[in-house]
Amino acid sequence: MKKQLSDSFSIRNTTIRNRICVPPMVIYNWSDGSGYVDDKHVEHYRRLARGGAGLIIQEATCVTEEGKLAQTQLGIWEDGQIEGLRRITDAVHAEGCPIFVQIHHAGIVGIAQHALCPSAYVLGDKTGVEMSVEQIHTMQQAFISAARRAYQAGYDGVELHGCHRYLMCQFFNSRVNTRTDTYGTHPEQFVLEILDGIRKIVPEDFVVGIRLGAFEPTLQDGIRHAKILEEHGIDFLDISYGFTEEQEAEKPADFPYKDIIYAAGEIKKQVSVPVFAVNGIRVPEDARGALELTDVDMIDVGRSSLANPEWASDALAGRKADKCVDCSVCQWRINPDRCAGRLLHEKRQK
Repeated sequence: MKKQLSDSFSIRNTTIRNRICVPPMVIYNWSDGSGYVDDKHVEHYRRLARGGAGLIIQEATCVTEEGKLAQTQLGIWEDGQIEGLRRITDAVHAEGCPIFVQIHHAGIVGIAQHALCPSAYVLGDKTGVEMSVEQIHTMQQAFISAARRAYQAGYDGVELHGCHRYLMCQFFNSRVNTRTDTYGTHPEQFVLEILDGIRKIVPEDFVVGIRLGAFEPTLQDGIRHAKILEEHGIDFLDISYGFTEEQEAEKPADFPYKDIIYAAGEIKKQVSVPVFAVNGIRVPEDARGALELTDVDMIDVGRSSLANPEWASDALAGRKADKCVDCSVCQWRINPDRCAGRLLHEKRQK
């Protein structure tokens, strides 16, 4: 039986009301250097939840202050941040939508001058500092503690950020991670130990998934990582790009969607846990087409959900869904009031 966007399903005991997910998208300049939640964050996620998505995954939220990708990134590195984060979960749950939070450390692409990396690695004008085993264990504990705070703040689960060149991604990619100890010969070990640590301190129904790079550096590596994570009890796989400077992306010439959506479909063939696909889905027809072609379980709709927070409701009702208009530089990220897609959507709403 073919999957439909309107289908509900469950991840552990969390019911997902349809197959449309708002993926994590960092909102710059809404927080200050403290990483604490602002009223704008609460209203942003409330409106997305009211817009009908089956699931929201909150933007990358940093597990240590020095691991931020930007000064204004949200944080989950100290207990004082729990109260503000709970305001987000309360607002989203009041609209009948579950929410996970993506927990993150930027590694070599972050703001730290002496950026941590599994191995010494040069990226642009920055050289990553090889982590000692002690530093690895400290960082793993930071992720575990962040998951505990996420549970206390009322999230239904966490998504480990394992792609987009960030720290976990750096461990997965053998062209970045050239260590000769177990964290290099078994590059997934860094994440598996975090997963084990989280499972020990949260209830059984708390969801733990991962945003995983598919081409790490090849698709076969991504498939291998996915299968190992499934064997170790990961709850879902949200597939995206990995360390882009060190990847070999691929797709057949006749595949109509992005290479990363093709990769999600190939990974889905190899695992039984839910798999999410993302990138370039702007209109409902493409969401339905990608779902049918790949047999994944969830379609991430990112920028179009920023432009039109009611995108999911429109798609499920068979209405035309206003969408992202693909500005050369995303104006929503700079100032939502300048987002051309949002302005068009709000004009039509009047």
